[in-house]
Amino acid sequence: MFKRILLPTDGSELSSRAVLAGVSFAKEVGADLVGMTALPDFKTFTADAEMIESTEDEYLAASEARANRRLAPLVDAARTAGVDCAALLVRSDDPHEAILRTARDRGCDLIIMASHGRHGLGGVLLGSETQKVLVHSSIPVLVYR
Repeated sequence: MFKRILLPTDGSELSSRAVLAGVSFAKEVGADLVGMTALPDFKTFTADAEMIESTEDEYLAASEARANRRLAPLVDAARTAGVDCAALLVRSDDPHEAILRTARDRGCDLIIMASHGRHGLGGVLLGSETQKVLVHSSIPVLVYR
């Protein structure tokens, strides 16, 4: 059925629960996992506090450490379950585009991701990466809530 599943994570509690569900699903169907997280590239002019007081090298090192913290639970859960898993940090200002590109580039046939379920004005103003993936993906998307 599914051979390779993309499992993006933003490190949130809900995303962490989706990771565990995704690993369990991958084990059940015998699929490999591609775990990923997206973080922006360093910018000289920004409103991001992490970039304002950092040099590019400091920011890149800190963002790699942050990505490793996000991806470590996925890698550990996959290892424990006996599921093959690759873990990626993708640099992008648009996480949904990074998710779609990674899924295509890695030959994934399913994307499993969390939805924070923001409603009303907050959902409109903040946007939903999950919603954007659902709208633009030609690959099936399983949403964990």
